[in-house]
Amino acid sequence: MKFGLLGPLHAQIAERAVQLDGPRQAKMLAALLIDANRIVSMERLVAVMWDSAAPATAVRQVQDAVSGLRRNLVACGAPRSLISTRRGGYEMHLTPAQLDLLEFEHERQLAGRSAAPLDTAVALRRALSCWRGNALVDVSSRVLEIDAARLNERRAATHKECLAVELDLGRHREVIDELTDLLREHPYDEDVAQHLMVALYRCGRQGEALQVYERLRRTLADELGVDPTPALQALHQRILTGDPALTAPDPAPARASAPAPAPDSAPAHRPSDTSSERPDTVAAGLTMALPVRQLPLDVPDFVGRSAALAEIAGLLDGEAPNRAPVVVVVGGPGVGKSCLVTHAARLARGSFPDGQLYLNLAATSDEPRDPGLMLAEALRALSIAGSAIPNALSERAALYRSLLVDRRMLVVLDDAGHADQVLPLLPGADGCAVLITSRTLLTQLPGARHIDLDVLSPAEARELFTGIVGRQRVEREPDEADAILDCCGNLPLAIRIASGKLTGRPAWSLRVLRERIEDESRRLAELRIGDLSVRASVELSLRLLPADAVRALSLLGLLGAYTLPGWVVGPLLDRSDGEQVLDTLVDASLVRLTATDALGEPRYRLHDLIRTCAVEIAAPLATADKRDAIVRVLSVWLDLVRRGTDRLPGGLLAAAHGSAPRRALPDAVVERLMADAFGWFDTERDNLLGAVKLAVDWGLDELAWELTAGTATYYDHRCLYQDWQHGHRLALDAARAAGNAPGTSVLLRGLGQLHIYQDEFDRATRALESSIELCRDTGDKRGEALSVAMLSTVSRVQGRDDEALERVEQALAIAVGEGDRHVEAQLSCSMGVMRLMQGELDEAESWFTGALRLAEALHDEHRVAVVLRRFSRLHDRRGDPDAALRCLRQALATFEELADERCTGYALLEVGRVYAGQNDRDRAGRALERAAGLFHRHGDLQDEATCWQLIGDLDAAAGVHDSASQHRERAGMLWQAIGEMNQTADPARPSSP
Repeated sequence: MKFGLLGPLHAQIAERAVQLDGPRQAKMLAALLIDANRIVSMERLVAVMWDSAAPATAVRQVQDAVSGLRRNLVACGAPRSLISTRRGGYEMHLTPAQLDLLEFEHERQLAGRSAAPLDTAVALRRALSCWRGNALVDVSSRVLEIDAARLNERRAATHKECLAVELDLGRHREVIDELTDLLREHPYDEDVAQHLMVALYRCGRQGEALQVYERLRRTLADELGVDPTPALQALHQRILTGDPALTAPDPAPARASAPAPAPDSAPAHRPSDTSSERPDTVAAGLTMALPVRQLPLDVPDFVGRSAALAEIAGLLDGEAPNRAPVVVVVGGPGVGKSCLVTHAARLARGSFPDGQLYLNLAATSDEPRDPGLMLAEALRALSIAGSAIPNALSERAALYRSLLVDRRMLVVLDDAGHADQVLPLLPGADGCAVLITSRTLLTQLPGARHIDLDVLSPAEARELFTGIVGRQRVEREPDEADAILDCCGNLPLAIRIASGKLTGRPAWSLRVLRERIEDESRRLAELRIGDLSVRASVELSLRLLPADAVRALSLLGLLGAYTLPGWVVGPLLDRSDGEQVLDTLVDASLVRLTATDALGEPRYRLHDLIRTCAVEIAAPLATADKRDAIVRVLSVWLDLVRRGTDRLPGGLLAAAHGSAPRRALPDAVVERLMADAFGWFDTERDNLLGAVKLAVDWGLDELAWELTAGTATYYDHRCLYQDWQHGHRLALDAARAAGNAPGTSVLLRGLGQLHIYQDEFDRATRALESSIELCRDTGDKRGEALSVAMLSTVSRVQGRDDEALERVEQALAIAVGEGDRHVEAQLSCSMGVMRLMQGELDEAESWFTGALRLAEALHDEHRVAVVLRRFSRLHDRRGDPDAALRCLRQALATFEELADERCTGYALLEVGRVYAGQNDRDRAGRALERAAGLFHRHGDLQDEATCWQLIGDLDAAAGVHDSASQHRERAGMLWQAIGEMNQTADPARPSSP
């Protein structure tokens, strides 16, 4: 995998070029490559995409472009994690070997650290070899053009430095041509002219060296109206007089102990020291009382955060290749940002011997500190006082930066609110570093690296709690301690408050505190001690938010403790730009971007305590407004469920639409989400149950039953019986309470089918008979046909063949009369099964053939596989096992491709039966054991018992009587369990004959 931007944009994976879909993807790739391994903010990506005013849908279009880029790269073989979604933007993860820019910078850093001039020259040459032409020459974007110009300047500076080092190594003949070309490209560059003059002079070409000077002098005078610098004039004079010191190359100075120069400002190496003078500093005449030691006291019970501490230490290390001059620790209220930064700063003190400056910017207070006043405070700490402090902000900032030149100081800026508050306080010196804490992303800070701080891990939270409360108290009531930490959500501030309450009340047991904070409605009131309060901490963040973001947060709290997709904010606010409001909450660290799901979509979550605050904020809102917001969100969920179900293999559990409202997302978004329908359902599985519960809680019975019924096809294919039952029970109670007969009938039918799968035939009968009665009351013919057909399965399994046949015929007549060909295909297959059981093989074949034609005409590949599985039994009965196995192999391939484990189990059971009929014990046993495992996993006792019985029969026929006894005993225990569930003594037939 290789990417390049030092020349035309280039992407190659598995030795073939990646084809990008248009200039937008090219721009996004270029922007991510330029800032590889750093978060690229959404604001920057929008600026890259549009040179002029961006449209209102800019964020969504950028997200679409990045998603498309990610898909193209993954399709070529790149890992899905190559581009990750981060809070406020995206990040592309590459090594120097994978990106020419990183390789270029790596070689430059090696050159900067090298003590030997020869090694320096070799590293610089390797750096220059990374270039294939001017950077990003084929990508059109004003923002990227500025970046490309900066990179091209860095290339020229590297080239100049390389030639200077090689000149000092005595390679004056070799560098003349390159210096001549470089001066032609940069006709005003006096450093290049100086190098060329020295090289020519050392080659005995004194006249040409003087001509270089004269041409430069005329160019500067004619075009810029200036003279050459005194240093160049002095070199000219030395060449005129034949200074013998110029004839021998000076050795390159050792650089082993010097830090590598910053990439943007690597000083040009001068082969001959033509001047010993240095310019006066801006702060000439001012003295500083150093070192300054202003860091706050460390937290004595600081725990954990080893990964964050290691990352900060690496970024502050002046010798590290990934050093960052500015580190921003971002996190939500109460997460422990200031504690972490103070601890990290104290650990790093040894690297900053000139002092540590601490400034509290108080962005979340009633009166955020003005940067001008902060600069005055900093200057006073640096021994500048009174009239020596300038009045203007820019002058104060300039003096501040000048005082820190050539110093190694650490500046800590606590509680920053926005970039404008921070920018004047950034030192320009390479030896300085800045640690910042903020509740918001500060993506406008140049060169800043952001560390996203989350709550403590469970182990760290328990360590903090135990350290404050005392080990003995915690060990006496370990479960209560876990419950308290769970209520605190592992948030450091909440843990400190809870621990402080216990410390101040030694007579309390941990149970007392747990009982007081486990009630969510009282939790925030209890989590307060002295000036510390979780609620107050969150409210400080809310002050900085616009009104629409506060409203969005309050409504998000109503959705429950789920990890949500970003689209929910749009319908909550009834706005098309909801995700921009969500970005505001993410940037403010009130909503957490937790991950990118398998579909490439970002996922968001509120910390439980912030969600509790959000619910409190929502309390004063009008109930009708909150209800409308909930309905809008649930309407989108319903539309997505319907669309997703339409893309699943054919199923007969999806009911006709009711009267619940449906609200559609933009088509492009729906297509992206539904590109993998099973994947979408898998991702949203918890949220779909949560949506049903939300609908029930708000008395939205129509939405509740339609959402529940809509997921039944997915649950059926995935065999998710627990989810199936839980959702149907919730919605059924709501539908019955509201007198919703259509919804009740659908939900009872869904539960009836579930009871059949679980061998609970008595419960299935009661549910299906009630469903049929309601269907007849409401005129739901299709629903009646399906419920009657399901009842026929119960009759067949329990050995009432005539009743089963009668019910199938009744259901089929209704389906044909209604013109429902999907139900007709299913029931035609069922008729074939019944005729096969009665020994009427020709008539069974007629029904199976008709069912197969119908399924093929409907392009229902799942139904085709089901009919083939049934057809295999007919072939086997006729003594054609090869035809039976051909049908079963085709059916198995379909079921396995669709990940339908239950039908895969049924097909394997049939395979086992066919091989058993051929006395092929090995192949029959393998198929039957695999089928038994699938049935066991999904709670299908009936068919699992059949598998073990068949295996036992094979063992007995082979004379392996101990094994036969064990397998038959296992089958008997399963049949006994089924009999107890259904209060019958006789074992039932398999549900899939």
